[in-house]
Amino acid sequence: MATTLTRAVERRPLSTPPPRRRRTPWWPYLLIAPTVLAMGFLLLYPLVRNVVMSVQEFGLPQLVRGGARFVGLANYTRVLSDPEFWAVVRRTLVFTAINVVLIMVLSTLVALLLVRLGRWTRLLVMSGLVLVWATPVIAATTVFQWLFQSRLGVVNWVLVSLGFEGYRDYTWFADGPATFGILVALIVWQSVPFAALSLYAAMVTVPSELYEAARMDGAGAWREFASITFPVLRAMFGLITCLEVIWVAKCFVQIWVISQGGPGQATTTLPVYAFQVAQSLQRYDLGAAVSMLMVLLLVLALLAYFRQMYRQEEVS
Repeated sequence: MATTLTRAVERRPLSTPPPRRRRTPWWPYLLIAPTVLAMGFLLLYPLVRNVVMSVQEFGLPQLVRGGARFVGLANYTRVLSDPEFWAVVRRTLVFTAINVVLIMVLSTLVALLLVRLGRWTRLLVMSGLVLVWATPVIAATTVFQWLFQSRLGVVNWVLVSLGFEGYRDYTWFADGPATFGILVALIVWQSVPFAALSLYAAMVTVPSELYEAARMDGAGAWREFASITFPVLRAMFGLITCLEVIWVAKCFVQIWVISQGGPGQATTTLPVYAFQVAQSLQRYDLGAAVSMLMVLLLVLALLAYFRQMYRQEEVS
């Protein structure tokens, strides 16, 4: 009898306790709250303030006394109807396209070189890239100014030493295309380290078995890159391209220090143009409108690029 009761008790399903209500962990959110608030203030507030200023009549009197009145889209209409603005837009697009293409090509070549170098040689090259990347923008820009000085510049001295007498005391910064080329060289030189190191870090994650199988099929270096490296790292290439487009399009310090948009308007891009309008004409509302149009152009270009990438991913 006792045995039967014991078995009945053992077979009886035990009542499970009610599930405990999980407490929301607030402590992590409290820890990151100061950072989130600071980033919101530093990033969102200037953007919102710029948008508001672009729809106001905001010149020097309003800056001093206040009382800016809203004018709607009048500032945008005035900027978009100015032929000089569209000339600057075309120049900015050309400037950005040339720089980004050179940056991506050179960065890809450097990353492929790093993959094939030995340990110590790779460490030496990567140290040089990091030093270039860590060089302050003003310092690097000043060095390029010294290199291309008309009388004491190293570039003129080297060219004359090689027999090019036409470059004796040549004034690089008085010629529009020459200044444009110097700025392209400067920005490419500053941008390649980040893109090259990022691409190298992505390339070392590609399985080596894929390359071994391609070599067994007789594929060369170009075929390996076109069939394995680029398709596998397509998203990484797209991300770095987008970052470089943003970086180049918003370059201001290099252009302003070297040429201030000159000679003439040969190196005036949208950031420089917005600053010139705001400071020279003291029309901060028009400068804000130009900067917001630049942001809109960047967003549209990046959205079009992302859409194209998404379509390619669907096809593949």
